Amino acid sequence: MLAVKGTYQDGKVTLQEVILTVKPVAVIVTFLEEVSAPSEKKLNLEKFSFRKSQKLLEDYHGSLSDAVVEERRSAL
Repeated sequence: MLAVKGTYQDGKVTLQEVILTVKPVAVIVTFLEEVSAPSEKKLNLEKFSFRKSQKLLEDYHGSLSDAVVEERRSAL
C-alpha cells in the first residue's frame, strides 16, 4: 500500500506526486478535514416574476412539462 498526499477541488483529486502504474489501480480517498456540502439551490420567490417567465417562454413551442421531465431524467 502507498500513501500520497493531494487535494480535492471541484470534483478532481490532484496528487502531490506522480505515480506511474502499469494498469489501473483502485484507490481510497480519505478527507482529512471536515467537509461541508453547499446548501441546495432554491428558488428565491422574491426574485420570481410570472411576467418575466412568460416573456422568456413566448417563443417556446414545445411542452415545458416534457422539457422539465427530460432535464431531470438526464441529471440522474
